[in-house]
Parts: sequence; C-alpha cells; structure tokens
Amino acid sequence: MSGLVHILAIESSCDETSAAVCRDGIILSNIIAGQDVHEKYGGVVPELASRAHMQNIIPVVDQAVSRSGISLKDIDAVAFTQAPGLIGCLLVGSGVAKSIALALDKPIISVHHMQAHVLANLIPDQKPSFPFLCLTVSGGHTQIVRCDGPLDLTVLGETIDDAAGEAFDKSAKLLGLPYPGGPLIDRHAQNGDPSRFHFPEPQVPGLDFSFSGVKTSILYFLRDQLKDNPDFIHQHLNDICASIQQTIITILLKKLKKASLETGIHEVCLAGGVAANKGLRSSLQEWGRKMHWKTYVPDLEYCTDNAAMIAITGYHKYQAGVFTDLSVSATARAGW
Repeated sequence: MSGLVHILAIESSCDETSAAVCRDGIILSNIIAGQDVHEKYGGVVPELASRAHMQNIIPVVDQAVSRSGISLKDIDAVAFTQAPGLIGCLLVGSGVAKSIALALDKPIISVHHMQAHVLANLIPDQKPSFPFLCLTVSGGHTQIVRCDGPLDLTVLGETIDDAAGEAFDKSAKLLGLPYPGGPLIDRHAQNGDPSRFHFPEPQVPGLDFSFSGVKTSILYFLRDQLKDNPDFIHQHLNDICASIQQTIITILLKKLKKASLETGIHEVCLAGGVAANKGLRSSLQEWGRKMHWKTYVPDLEYCTDNAAMIAITGYHKYQAGVFTDLSVSATARAGW
C-alpha cells in the first residue's frame, strides 16, 4: 500500500458533518450526519450547528475510516474545509483535522468549499475533459466557473445579491412549506404546469446573476393573489412551484449558455446542493442536446455538502504538493 495515496477529509462548513477517505482519487467511504435540530427554526442556527458538529464529528470520522478498509496509519494527509462557511462549524472541523494530522505526523491540506463542489465532478468514472464549465448552485452561492485543470479554476460569473438556493428556500417559506423548502418545491413542481404563472427575469449584464428581484416578484404575486382568494396557494401549489422553479432554472441556464458561447467550451457540469434538483438536472440535459454540450452531474450524495468532494480536492492538492501548516485558520468568507 506504500505506493498509494490515502486522503482523510473532513467537511463541516454548515449543518452536515462529513468525513471521507479516498485512495488515489477513488472514494472509499463518505459518511454524512445531518442535523434535524434546525427544522423547527426554519433555517440553520449557527450555534446549534456548531454543537451538533462537536457531537457528530469523532463518530463520523471513525466510521469513515472503518468503512474505507484502511487504518489511520495508512493516511498520507488530512484535508479539511477551511472556507467559506459558518465560522463556528468550520472551527470544529479544522480543529479535529489539525489534531489528527499532528497526532499522525502527516501533512494537512486546506480546501475551499466552493472549489470542492466543482471538483465533485471528478469523482465518478465519467468525468468531464478540461477545459469545462461548471454551474455551481447552492444555498449560499451561485457561480459559473471555468476549469482548465483540477487546481486551475476561474469564476466567470456569480450572484451579485442572493443565491439561487436561497431563492428556492425563501419562496418555499412564502408558500408555507417547511424547512428545507427547496426540495419540496422541486417535488411539487413535478406535478405542475411551469407556464401557468409568469415571474420576470432580472436583466443583469455579463455572466453575473441576481435573484433578489425574483424573490420580491414572487412575494408581491402571492400577496396580491391571496387578497382575492385566501385559498390560492392551496389550490394552485403545484403550478406555483413549477412556475417558480422554471423561472430560476431558466435564469441559470441562459447564463450558462452565454458562458459556453463566449468561451467555446461545450463540456458542461453542475455542482452544489441545488444540483440535486430534478428539474435542473433534466433541464441541463435538455439544453445540452440543443446546444451540443456534453453534460455531467455528480451523484446526489456528492451534490449536497460532503467530505468526498473535500477528499478529491485534497488528493489533487497532494499530487501538486500544495499543503498548509497548523497555523492555518478557518475563515467564514474567502475568495478564490
């Protein structure tokens, strides 16, 4: 086993505690522990998330190593999410990663969470060829990234205000759906008419996004409809969800199309938690056929926050000799 590279990875940026092990870029284990405590609050409570990470992280790491079929002494390096995210949550993960690396006398690798989402597309057997474009869509970020190599990533466009995932979740809250509401909009949309209701698309130049106006238009639309019919949402829930989802997806894919035309790149990927949305996944394939793209979408377990994407990023950093030291600090916000 001396010729193989084993990476232990830890992800704790928000409300999922995850650990994974990879061998030469092949994922051996990927354990994720969620946090149900936030449901009654309608969103993630940072203090509660940090406490849950402290309870979950040692059992999760132990399980990841056990399921990988190797022992801790076989680990060549420890990778962890350094930024961005909730600072208390990141500190838990970084602290445990540093402790393990120090105890094993192994190098440590810091990973940018959003870069890791993009590189999740390098996990499966069917991988995109470089260069490729990645539409990264999550609750906190919306970006179009050009990837010329595993560690050569350039943000071409990003949201100037709210993220697409936040637009889904806030819309769900307006509809009275429980947290997390984004997946529920997707579920109801499967049975609705996406052309039933119209919401204006923002006119933002370049490859940047904006979703604050979309959220406002949905708010005003529902307010006006409920004045005349208090039962409007219940009567038209599926069509409302389908129309909201179609609007957000169209905004995303129009920008992706623009990026493809400007760069001449036809290898196109999805990443991030919203990449689990069935409507977005199927729409990407449909647009791909029209635009002659080769499209790639990670498996569902690699779309939401997970340590496998940290492991694959850590592996490529290991190969390139990119390490950090124990003085590295977790950061809530960090650019590329």
